Amino acid sequence: MSANLTHSIEVTPAFHDIDLMEVVWHGHYVKYFELARCALLQRFDYDYPGMRASGYAWPVIDLNIRYSRPATYGQKLRVSASIVEWENRLKISYRIHDVASGDLLTKGHTVQVAVNMQTREMCYVSPAVLFEKLGLQP
Repeated sequence: MSANLTHSIEVTPAFHDIDLMEVVWHGHYVKYFELARCALLQRFDYDYPGMRASGYAWPVIDLNIRYSRPATYGQKLRVSASIVEWENRLKISYRIHDVASGDLLTKGHTVQVAVNMQTREMCYVSPAVLFEKLGLQP
């Protein structure tokens, strides 16, 4: 197994992230997931510029979010992203916790698939470069 496949960041919802109900608007959680996913993939030198340089696009084909408790303006959040599947697709799970209490607020996952940028064909097995970057055996 490779190094730890989890990375966490902290975010603090800004005023422009809040809706009329005075909580974080549901669509902004996707942005928080994206920030954590990018930080995680940067650890392996395989964020979006690295993916493009390797000849593969990795579009998100599935997104799931489960809201348990709302986040609010100024609340410090810990967003964790973990790579949980990599053989045939890249599945990343997310957890958003309140930093002060540790309470779980939101969880979810995304699924990405490799697409050969030259042929525009989806790969049914993750390319070797992903395994190399993650330090895993295919």
